[in-house]
Amino acid sequence: MSDHSLEALRARYGERWRWFAVATVMLGTMATVLSATIVNVALPDIMTEFGIRQGQAHWLATGFIAAMTTTMLTTGWLLDHFGLRKTLATAMLLFSAVSMVGGFSPTPETLIAARVAQGAFAGLMQPMAMYLVFRIFPKERRGQAMGIYGMGVILAPALGPVLGGVLVDQLDWRFVMFAPAPVTLFGVFMVWKFLPRPVAPLLSYPFDLKGFLLLALTIVSSLDALNRLQSPAGNLMFIMVGGTVALVALTLFVRRERRTEHPLLQLQLLRRRSFLFANIGAIALGLALFGSTYLIPLFVQTALDFSATDAGLLMLPAGIALGVTFPIAGRMADKRSPRLLITFGMALFAASALLFAMSDISLGFFWLALWTIVGRIGLGFMLPALSTGALNPLEAHELGHGSSTINFTRQLGGAYGINIVALTLEYGDHANGLPTIGAFHTAWWLVAGFVVLAVWPVWRIRD
Repeated sequence: MSDHSLEALRARYGERWRWFAVATVMLGTMATVLSATIVNVALPDIMTEFGIRQGQAHWLATGFIAAMTTTMLTTGWLLDHFGLRKTLATAMLLFSAVSMVGGFSPTPETLIAARVAQGAFAGLMQPMAMYLVFRIFPKERRGQAMGIYGMGVILAPALGPVLGGVLVDQLDWRFVMFAPAPVTLFGVFMVWKFLPRPVAPLLSYPFDLKGFLLLALTIVSSLDALNRLQSPAGNLMFIMVGGTVALVALTLFVRRERRTEHPLLQLQLLRRRSFLFANIGAIALGLALFGSTYLIPLFVQTALDFSATDAGLLMLPAGIALGVTFPIAGRMADKRSPRLLITFGMALFAASALLFAMSDISLGFFWLALWTIVGRIGLGFMLPALSTGALNPLEAHELGHGSSTINFTRQLGGAYGINIVALTLEYGDHANGLPTIGAFHTAWWLVAGFVVLAVWPVWRIRD
């Protein structure tokens, strides 16, 4: 068996080892974010095959994000107990398995369950990538490394609809579920080849199961209440009960985390000014990323009569632009003020959202693609700077929980962002059972407003 100690890997691959390791964890990130977004262009076909409405189909996106958000905070405990190598390989393997199950689903309930399981394992994988980058790179190179890694976070949503559109139009929506499995299976091979055994001794302390269950209850109840608001007739009691349960569970969760010796969410990290404000920015980033990725394909297919392939291709130029932007933004994050870069990114994304909000049905593919590019470049500037602004001040032993927390807040913004966007569309004007362009305009104004509001706390991040 090959020696996978840190020293052996350095001797075998030299300085390249760090980048092999980054590529390994980036595979997991790309597969998880791809899975979160690729299903959007397949929703009309899934609804038709199973005869379900948007309210139920919406859980294919929301259930994934909710599960991913809930499990992210468990990463710190898993890393302390099993190390990065075993935890990431196991999560990738199980993610591949449930992806295949989802592709063969005979009922919508089975498909939704598979999507929830996908999200749960995806939530384990995402924070591990950021944790690795901040453990193996010195502070002066972390922004550059995050720029490369971040391509997996932002580039996958850009390319996901393209791949999804082609798979739906040329093959079948089921291939949308199969698509991420080869990536994560290859990732398992990469993990065993390039990631080291744990350097520090593994720890042994109890898992905060009560905190985890309270958090899950908070997220699921609140998202279910928001989802039911799309069809309030006959659901008012469920909405009131769900909202009340979410508030009570959230109160008990915060109380639990303040008192327990080994909390799921380490609240003392949020007492640090830069970390707190960076997490608020991460919520805005999640809302912008997932809200717009949900909106754009639905907008052009519903209001502008684009095909699924055209809707996906609309995102392709933005992906290419990000391929150029991300390394530049990462290097700048090592040298420039995080708050300046984040604010600049927010301004670009807000401008993109406002342009969509003022669009009409006469606009062609070129202009819509251009506005998508502007927004994605803005997101590209935000991610590396948010990561360095949040995690650079932390000690090495805090990076596991710190990386899981900022990934958690980003996904939390995405989970509620998608629901708020869907709710806005549902209450907007409709024609022939579909949202009109005016409903989409309202949703775009809302997304832009949330991002602009986050500028104030981000500006208070210390350099």
